[in-house]
Amino acid sequence: MANKRTNKLSITTIKLEKETKARLSRLKEYEKETYEEVIRKILFVLNKVRKSPDAGNRLLSRIDKNIKRKSLYGKKQGAREQIIKEKKESEELNQNQE
Repeated sequence: MANKRTNKLSITTIKLEKETKARLSRLKEYEKETYEEVIRKILFVLNKVRKSPDAGNRLLSRIDKNIKRKSLYGKKQGAREQIIKEKKESEELNQNQE
């Protein structure tokens, strides 16, 4: 949060267990989402569920779909990278044999 007088961010450091950090990482909807954004999202969802459980559940469903989509995209991306790597290795092997 920005400090109004100095216009600088007021930042603190917190200690987390590795398991907690891993759980936060699994809640990211996109690769470059920060832990700050994830924690703020958790707090937003908590307040939404308190005020309107139905709306909160819809929001959770949307977030869950985005997380699953990111995971699926990451797996596809990893498979593509593996295919490209194997193709390059095969081409190099063929060139070395010639």
